Amino acid sequence: MPMAFGTILGGSCTLIGTSTNLAVSGAIQRYGYEAISMFELTPIGVIMVLLGVLYMLFIGLRLLPSAGASESLTDDYSIREYISELVVLPDSPLVGKTLGSSNISTDLELNVIGIIRGDERKINPDPRERIQRRDLLLVEGKITDLLRVKELVGLEIKPDFMLNDGVLESDDAQLYEVLVMSDSALLGQTLKTLRFRQRFDLTVLAINRHREMIIEKLSDVTLKFGDVLLVQGSKENLEAMVGEGDILLLEDVSASSMRLAKRKWAISAFLFFLLLSVSKVTIGIDVPVMICVLAGVFVMLATKTVRYSEMYSLIDFRLLVLIACMMSFGVAMENTGTDKFLAGLIESYFGIYGPTAVLAGFFVLTVILTQPMSNQAAALVVLPIAIKTAIAMGVNPRTFAIVVTLAASFSFITPLEPACVLVYTPGRYRFMDFVKVGSVLTLLVFTVSMLLVPVFWPF
Repeated sequence: MPMAFGTILGGSCTLIGTSTNLAVSGAIQRYGYEAISMFELTPIGVIMVLLGVLYMLFIGLRLLPSAGASESLTDDYSIREYISELVVLPDSPLVGKTLGSSNISTDLELNVIGIIRGDERKINPDPRERIQRRDLLLVEGKITDLLRVKELVGLEIKPDFMLNDGVLESDDAQLYEVLVMSDSALLGQTLKTLRFRQRFDLTVLAINRHREMIIEKLSDVTLKFGDVLLVQGSKENLEAMVGEGDILLLEDVSASSMRLAKRKWAISAFLFFLLLSVSKVTIGIDVPVMICVLAGVFVMLATKTVRYSEMYSLIDFRLLVLIACMMSFGVAMENTGTDKFLAGLIESYFGIYGPTAVLAGFFVLTVILTQPMSNQAAALVVLPIAIKTAIAMGVNPRTFAIVVTLAASFSFITPLEPACVLVYTPGRYRFMDFVKVGSVLTLLVFTVSMLLVPVFWPF
């Protein structure tokens, strides 16, 4: 949570820190005002970051839950009592059959996740693998199902079996945690309907759903946004699935998928972009931010730090469409006079309390709207009304635009912010943890905004 909140606060330091800043910067130009410059938000942004750090160090950490993750994934998911090792007896009717034809999973509701044959270990075995005498089958299932296997299919439970992460891993298969994303094609489906194991060649051992561990009848569990799956399989198969954008791997990406030799060019492109951004200060030439960004992108393309074939996959077109639609919504409010009408009501009923009170009202309204809506949408809905209200009151519209920008970015109260979603389940937080820690931080940034925004952008 501190990392997620730090990411949100850090985004308020520059124009390109968040897409919300860019969206508001583009929208205010329609009203005849200058776009937000690259470092216009930096003074108040840096203060907000320092405020957030001090808050988390001295107050926030005391409000966070104390429960932490252990070093073992088998312990984290409490699957120790659900996994056992079975010995195939010489007279077992399973001898000679393949795993697929043995119907162990369908009839006995046991999931075979490994075979140990002498010194050979096969983790996440192929369904066509044939069962041999004295094989050790690593199976996952309920205790009641394990206890009846001997009399039914000639299997015997190995009494001295001790489960740890190493038992479930081999050179070809490891344990991984993956997060189901908000736009995943897996949402609303079960592992059975997805044919997950056959399709991805990966085995799901457990599901962590907001600190609730689901281990039984996994094939019938409907997947939801934020579920963390404990999967077993090869790195190659997992990275292929991650590449489809349905899940997020909760660990460092392997070095093999990185272009380490291109790091210097990536840094050079960023420094080149930064140099152009401050050109007005250094050489007196004001280079538009779009030109600065494009120059940096061209450097990365020319050096093949980013390949042409990857360009479109790196752009979130849904976000672009959302921003375009909400800007059109703002134009519609302007053309129909809705923004002036609402601004007139606000000025009539609340103008008597002064511009600071109205400014505070717009901050609170924007924060409330960011909970069910995206940050960009909330900012672009409130912005036209805020600007027209400022004009009606005879104060600086830019002051109101900056407050709306900051309020839309500071979404701490719920874990619906993308940065918070990524740490929600892996950090084993509850919804109320964000309400408890985030509400206090929201009050702090609200207070600082009301005090400092009129100083940097006077009424």
